[in-house]
Amino acid sequence: MKISTKGKYALEIVADLAIHSDSGHPESLKNIALRRGLSEKYLERIIKTLKDSNIVRSVRGARGGYCLAAPAEKLTAYEVLKAAEGELAPVECLTKDTDCGIECGQCPTQEMWRSMWEVIKQTSESVTVGDIIKEANVKIC
Repeated sequence: MKISTKGKYALEIVADLAIHSDSGHPESLKNIALRRGLSEKYLERIIKTLKDSNIVRSVRGARGGYCLAAPAEKLTAYEVLKAAEGELAPVECLTKDTDCGIECGQCPTQEMWRSMWEVIKQTSESVTVGDIIKEANVKIC
């Protein structure tokens, strides 16, 4: 499994929002892009996905912007990555029926993929955005 730049940037966006915004003080996407050295246009597409997944919320107006929809301590890396990337399993057959030509019960590699997926899933579900910020030794708003 490889996380794309979309997934990496989604985690950067929510971490930045955890540091620089709260419900009373939303942050602009322009400021996030400047701090992170990322394309604002690309972040616009990612923030829409995060908003549609109820991970961030937008505030309209002259002092508008974005903030997290839930406390950073409640938002997991898994939720952010799944919103940005879609299904995260290393192979499709773990999450849906596929037509690879091998009966799932007869597949010699499926259990290895399942074990790998469980480790990835458990790890990403156990790490919150708050944990990421604390690890970076940065104060959350």
